[in-house]
Amino acid sequence: MGNCCSVQCGLDSFLLRGLDFIVGHANYVWKLKQTLPTLSAALEELKARRVDVKRRVDLAERKLLKPLEEVQLWLSTAGPMITEAEKLIEDGRQQMNNLCLGGCASKSCLSSYKFGKKVNKMLQEISALKREGAFEKVAEDPPPAPVVVRPEEQAVALESTIQKVWSWIVETNVGIIGLYGLGGVGKTTLLTKLNNKFSTTPNDFEVVIWAVVSKDYDVGKIQDRIGENIGFPQSWKNKSVDQKAIDICGILSNKRFVVLLDDLWKKVELNLVGIPEPSQTRGSKLIFTTRSLDVCGYMEAKTKIKVECLEPEKAWELFQDKVGDEALNSHPDIPNLAKQVAERCGGLPLALITIGRAMACKTTLGEWNYAIEMLKRCALPQMEDDVFSLLKFSYDNLPNATMRSCFLYCCLHPEDYCIPRKRLVEYWFCEGLLIEFDRISEAQMQSDHIINFLLNACLLENGGEIHGEECVKMHDVIRDMALWITRNSEATENNFLVKAGAQLYEEPDVKAWESVKRMSVMTNKIEVLKETPKCPNLRTLFLSQNELQVISDGFFQFMPHLTVLDLSRNLRLRVLPEGISQLVCLQCLDLSFTGMSELPVGLKSLTKLKMLDLSHMHNLRKIPQHLISSFSQLQIFRMWWSGCGDYPNEDNVLHGGNEKLIGELKGLQRLSILRIQKRHVLSRMGE
Repeated sequence: MGNCCSVQCGLDSFLLRGLDFIVGHANYVWKLKQTLPTLSAALEELKARRVDVKRRVDLAERKLLKPLEEVQLWLSTAGPMITEAEKLIEDGRQQMNNLCLGGCASKSCLSSYKFGKKVNKMLQEISALKREGAFEKVAEDPPPAPVVVRPEEQAVALESTIQKVWSWIVETNVGIIGLYGLGGVGKTTLLTKLNNKFSTTPNDFEVVIWAVVSKDYDVGKIQDRIGENIGFPQSWKNKSVDQKAIDICGILSNKRFVVLLDDLWKKVELNLVGIPEPSQTRGSKLIFTTRSLDVCGYMEAKTKIKVECLEPEKAWELFQDKVGDEALNSHPDIPNLAKQVAERCGGLPLALITIGRAMACKTTLGEWNYAIEMLKRCALPQMEDDVFSLLKFSYDNLPNATMRSCFLYCCLHPEDYCIPRKRLVEYWFCEGLLIEFDRISEAQMQSDHIINFLLNACLLENGGEIHGEECVKMHDVIRDMALWITRNSEATENNFLVKAGAQLYEEPDVKAWESVKRMSVMTNKIEVLKETPKCPNLRTLFLSQNELQVISDGFFQFMPHLTVLDLSRNLRLRVLPEGISQLVCLQCLDLSFTGMSELPVGLKSLTKLKMLDLSHMHNLRKIPQHLISSFSQLQIFRMWWSGCGDYPNEDNVLHGGNEKLIGELKGLQRLSILRIQKRHVLSRMGE
């Protein structure tokens, strides 16, 4: 009897557990009508919270705040969960159709059970994620921006000046500091050392910003440099100048900053750039360099520090280092003569370095006496002329006219411009400056010698690499000296007109072109060339990096000796004028980064062409047959085109691939540099 009772109790317990199991599973089906709408409502709340969190994050990022890791993780979880929930709700329509008996049963019990369980689980997960997304804050201040350490040049006797400036930097009552002095005296070197000192000396500045201003400065470019230091994205550069100023001011107003501006020639309106005026409350600093004490006044500098030339002892030390022991010890009287040369440099570091290197190979008394006499004869009363006359000695001391012409050619580029070595050499070659060789492959050896000589003589500087190309640049004082030479030279060979980077909106008065041999108006904002200038002597014309749209048919009509023409980086230039066919002496034509879709057949008359650059012409669709093959003297050819879109099939070497083009190029016996790129497929020769 006892055993029977035990069996009965066990059976009852089993049945009860089974009933609970069935009821629990059935619950997922019975409650679908309630849980699905509840899930929909919860999903909408989660979406709204995700939008709010993302908007707060975007706003914080615009203020250069750093989003919290937990917030980023939450956003990355919310997205997939929303997608999954939307799929469940979409599938819920079918599951609701399967319900019967007033929602108490299903035509497909197992499917409805599984689905109901998923809905219930998703509802719990969404509810939990909503609670987790109630963030008090979504971002925080990033760590202070690190100081970008800049390469330093050799500094002589600047230690005391550095300490003097630093003492004013830590002085809370001084917000703006002006460093002024002669060109080439070492102001940029001093500013560079100050910049780097912020990275090694404890201080409480949150951001240190460096920007080069230069003579014809562009507010937008200064803002772009500041934006890079602050950390704005690349797309930010597309904003207007006014909006950039608001953004910069919004960031710097809440930080203790240092702004270092190099090479001011006139007053910079800080409010237009977006730089808040340094205040005593935050202790921010603005430090700038200039050649003029007046600019210090215009900038309202509280402290004006003159960067002095070197004392005779330090100047002699620097000069000896650049000349070297070999030249100084080649004759017992040379050290005394060298001291006289060093004295003529007036303690100007740039002059000491430049002339010292020029004298490094002079080992006879005659050469040193000649140097002293030449320095005496070139001395001029005005400050700038004194500087230029000293620097001009290095120019006069170049070994031949070819090297002097190549040096002056560099001043056609804007101030602080990085000049690609390869392109510079090709222009020299096509202009006829490299007369020792008639093949570009051989002329490159001569050009390498010239560039290295100019670098060693401090007449050029290394400009680093841009897009993988080695560059050189001219120090601004050296460039001014070169322009001064072209203005004061009686030789027609040196007749230049240079308005590069001068913020021009129209072409210069054509009367000023008449006797010019080399002309540059590159890096301006000229849209239309409407005149018909008469330039019988013009050989080089730089029109690159403007906003050209129209060139009149008569523009090239009276340029019979034009040899180098650079129209590159005028993206809105769609058509070449018919008059370009009259440039029968043209040897170099650069159309890279222009917007033309077709090359005119009239280019066939340019039979002397040695260099043709069609790189990055995204719209190019047609090159007439037999045009390229007509350039029998061509040695350098570059081309890039998209390969996409319609290519006219009539009289077009681009139609149907590049076989026709390659066929014409194969017939050019003198071609030594070939670069063709289509859809990332490259053909190269000589590069």
